[in-house]
Amino acid sequence: MKGSLFIIGIVVLLALCASAIALAREKTALACLQLIGAVFLAVMVFTQFAESFHLFPHMGWGLPHNAGHYIDLLSAWVGVALFGLGYFLRKLARSRF
Repeated sequence: MKGSLFIIGIVVLLALCASAIALAREKTALACLQLIGAVFLAVMVFTQFAESFHLFPHMGWGLPHNAGHYIDLLSAWVGVALFGLGYFLRKLARSRF
């Protein structure tokens, strides 16, 4: 699990950097939406990282029905939705003009 977590973390970091560059170049609401989605994905990776390496033992991360599971789930859903929506709408808007 830890090996795949690092690979996913690198992919999310690249998506976060690419989204920040897109926002710096375009300065549109869709680029901002994509960046916000990438930040949510980064939060998801951080919660998985914290659960996997037991970074905050006083929070009970890794135990069933704790805050980490709900933060992870919410961040994953919102991140994928916002990142995907921002990316595809940016590409659609770019192809129309």
